[in-house]
Amino acid sequence: MLQNLDRHYLEPIRSFHRPARLFLLMTIIDGVILSGWQLFFNFYMLQSGSTREFLGLVNSMPSAAGLIFGLLVGRVSDRIGRKLSMIIGIAFASLFMLAQVTFRQPAVIAGAAFLMGIFNMLFLVSQAPLMVKLSNTENRTMLFSLNFGLQTIAGAVGSVFAGQLPALFGTLLNVQEHSASAYQAVLITSVLLGTTALIPVWLMEEPKTAQAEIEAHREASKGRPPSSLIALTIKMTIPNVLIGFGAAVLIPYMNVFFKHRFDISDSLLGILFSVSSLLIGIASILAPRLAARLGGKMRAVIVTQAASLVFLLTIGFAPFLWLSAFGFLMRSALMNMSAPLYSAFCMEHTPEHRQGFVNSILGLSWNIGWAIGPYVSGVVQEKYGFTPLFITTSTLYLLAIILAWRFFVRQESVAIPHAASVETP
Repeated sequence: MLQNLDRHYLEPIRSFHRPARLFLLMTIIDGVILSGWQLFFNFYMLQSGSTREFLGLVNSMPSAAGLIFGLLVGRVSDRIGRKLSMIIGIAFASLFMLAQVTFRQPAVIAGAAFLMGIFNMLFLVSQAPLMVKLSNTENRTMLFSLNFGLQTIAGAVGSVFAGQLPALFGTLLNVQEHSASAYQAVLITSVLLGTTALIPVWLMEEPKTAQAEIEAHREASKGRPPSSLIALTIKMTIPNVLIGFGAAVLIPYMNVFFKHRFDISDSLLGILFSVSSLLIGIASILAPRLAARLGGKMRAVIVTQAASLVFLLTIGFAPFLWLSAFGFLMRSALMNMSAPLYSAFCMEHTPEHRQGFVNSILGLSWNIGWAIGPYVSGVVQEKYGFTPLFITTSTLYLLAIILAWRFFVRQESVAIPHAASVETP
């Protein structure tokens, strides 16, 4: 057992070089700080007098920005490099996050959310290609999974910490802990602390691209991608569109759902989300071993996503808080542990000079749903509550699972060499 632990977990981790470790440090900082924003931004907006419909519009803006500028952002990342892209992304995304919670004009808030989406996507689309460069075939799956897992574990710590902050700032500012002012102070603090993620990125040395790959990039810039890569990318994007829309109409409002359905306290909500993040992190780190046991990354993706559907329905229809919370924890762990496996699968089958572009396509496919889903969800919540949303999300997830099975699982052994053949244009 100890030998398996060393072989499958410790040995790949020990093989990480300094840039990969700095990358993971950035991930930890980002995970801790981002959790405060995710936990309380919706509450701040509602307590500030915003309607759920406007909140849905604001939550849709980042994804709409990614949808419009996604291809351009991917090209920028390919051209200027991953490290510089991430520095620019963190700095300007933080600036526009601050704008959303310091201005009160609706147009300014929506505009800031839109601009935040552009720079956040520049940061996000650069991560997977950089992780490919910072790893090798032996430790790549572990780096992708550890990155995702550490971010969520850090989010668990951040959620516990952030859950106590409204009461603290309420006391310091002499306001109610559930007031807009208390939530605003939490959000500003979270964003300012989050900019420290720039330090490990700045210290990181991005590996140089091989000369052969540079020449391939020059040739690729003169024409369209090979038809084999186009076909594979289309297959990758279709399940992403379905899961993205299914997630967009429900997941951003899980905190609102628990607050509305069970009148849960801020501190208990913070604990629930922190435990969820902890379980997601643990599950993600176990994902490479599951993929090895099942004989492929996509098989593990299908199994975990399918198992999560039962618990998704448990969240929405359980009559008791403890049962709904249990469903929330299990769904989060199972559904999210598939994310790094899918990302690694996609990047492994894309040549380096196309990775930023293809990753931006995948981001676009995700953002199609997130550009309109939160707004649609806000309208549905106002009129019908959460029940139609749980049904819609479950249906879309199921369809995505079936298509992914058809596209990749049965043909995984065939798809891999087929995709590899496009690496030399």
